[in-house]
Amino acid sequence: MRQLLDNADGQDVAEYAIMLAVVLVIVMGMVRMIGLNASTVFSQVGSAIQ
Repeated sequence: MRQLLDNADGQDVAEYAIMLAVVLVIVMGMVRMIGLNASTVFSQVGSAIQ
C-alpha cells in the first residue's frame, strides 16, 4: 500500500491531462475567433460581389 502512495506516476498523468485541457481550451477559443472573423469576411465579400 505504501508503494502505491509513494508512486508519482499518477501525478505526472494528472499534470499532462491538465496541460492538455488548457491547450485544448486555448485552441478552441482561437478556432472560434478565426471562424467568426472568416464568416464576417466572407459575408462582406459576398455582399461586395452582388
